[in-house]
Amino acid sequence: MNRILIIDDSKAMRMIVARTVRQAGFGDCTIVEATNGAEGLAAVRAQAPDLVLCDWNMPEMSGYDLLEALNADGNVPPFGFITSEGTPDIKIKALKAGASFLIVKPFTVAALQDAVRGMKAA
Repeated sequence: MNRILIIDDSKAMRMIVARTVRQAGFGDCTIVEATNGAEGLAAVRAQAPDLVLCDWNMPEMSGYDLLEALNADGNVPPFGFITSEGTPDIKIKALKAGASFLIVKPFTVAALQDAVRGMKAA
């Protein structure tokens, strides 16, 4: 994995996710950030990340809408949600749309490692 895109409207949360990515053993990766789904869509198209870690609720374009737009493009990189939206309905909706995983905030290094490991096995 060379490039990870972190999409969240909270700068503090992007920093937390980036730190957790490094602690999970992906310190050699280039981390790219976007502040909403629209920026994230442009970043996916321009940078072709190896993994997208995305919030669900954001201004301009939600994470779910971003995933739907990537599906419409036929260009969905490995995609996981890191969000406070942890209801079973949201998780089912995310997975049906093509997300590899959904991690509920607050989250641990082990949760991220397990999710990425599970994604590779799938």
